[in-house]
Amino acid sequence: MDSATVRAKHTEFLFPCVANYYEEPVVLTRGAGSRVEDADGREYLDFFGGILTVSLGHCHPHVVETVHRQMQALGHTSTLYPTERAVTVAERLARLTPGRLKKSFFTNSGTEADETAILLAKLYTGSQEIIALRHGYSGRSLLALGLTGHAPWRLLPTQVPGIKHALSPYCYRCPLGLEYPACGVKCAQDIEELIRTETTGRPAAFLAEPVQGVGGFITPPPEYFQIAVGIVRKYGGVFICDEVQTGFGRTGGKWFGIEHWGVEPEIMTMAKGIANGMPVGATIAWPEVADSLRGSSLSTFGGNPVAMAAVDATLDVMERENVPQRAAERGARLRGHLEAMKEKYRFVGDVRGMGLMQAIELVEDRKTKEPAQGKTLRLMEATKRQGLLIGKGGLYGNVLRIAPPMLISEGDIDEGARLLDRALGEINADD
Repeated sequence: MDSATVRAKHTEFLFPCVANYYEEPVVLTRGAGSRVEDADGREYLDFFGGILTVSLGHCHPHVVETVHRQMQALGHTSTLYPTERAVTVAERLARLTPGRLKKSFFTNSGTEADETAILLAKLYTGSQEIIALRHGYSGRSLLALGLTGHAPWRLLPTQVPGIKHALSPYCYRCPLGLEYPACGVKCAQDIEELIRTETTGRPAAFLAEPVQGVGGFITPPPEYFQIAVGIVRKYGGVFICDEVQTGFGRTGGKWFGIEHWGVEPEIMTMAKGIANGMPVGATIAWPEVADSLRGSSLSTFGGNPVAMAAVDATLDVMERENVPQRAAERGARLRGHLEAMKEKYRFVGDVRGMGLMQAIELVEDRKTKEPAQGKTLRLMEATKRQGLLIGKGGLYGNVLRIAPPMLISEGDIDEGARLLDRALGEINADD
């Protein structure tokens, strides 16, 4: 089928909520490394990696070959049967994750991983209330929608009681109108007031991303998590660190985003980049926390041999290539380009992020910080014309999200920056 036929059938046969980027969505048919091709034969440089999921690059040979061999040997078992692949991956995760995280539960997505973490925290603490962050995103189930701090994604009023949303550490748009560092990180301090006024005083957990992904790569002050988690633990809660987007070297220099902030979570969730595109979610916890989840529970597809083979192969490459360090180096190169664009274009209000998780926030006016949603949509179309795929996000839909595969070359970083600069120039000329 050509692109037009696929787009027509997508509209006819898929739910309307399965929305696509662009006025005429790109129908991808093949990919290799940082490059993808559409059904009409046009090539693009992928600067978004399937929402930070294609961590090594499209169709990485070692991952493809490992999955192929596993499919020839054994394609499926449920969690009713232990497999060598599952225990091997669980042992590797225990080694790579910080602190005392040790025991894992495998699922198919970040949504399921977060659901598992919430259940675990409630069972372990005996408490029910959960503190999440405004601008956070946790997935598409009813519980995850309730945890999510974005009206456009919530779809229904919160169906799960006991979820409270704390202030986001969004320094560029501080909800308290303060400036860092003079603010004293009041957004974190306010969690104590939230617990004492809007909960029973005994929260089960604090769930947060080290860098808020869908929120627009919101990067907190360095001391934010030490303050916030300290307060939650004071009142008996545990910390669930959502590494679905930030994990596996993405933030540069560390395996997991939370390691930059010096806090060790009791529970961590991960997905996306863990298997270079295969559907895998994982929840890992301290042994005594994990042991509180007893009774009957299983996952039909979670931890299946093929998915675990993809994780094992992905981690092979990540360790061999020292992906955290590589992401730090490539991220610094990318950040230099983006900072230059901020100097060049007045509608670039903020540049932020870590490693190969970088964002540009577009505004109509730097002084008022009025979100430039219209410019963002036009810029997405312009980058598409230039042959560059990027993401967008943020509460106002005005943040460009840039997260290429972490094995991207310096040359492709430079080329992507050149194409983005050219697209920004188009928008600037139109204005």
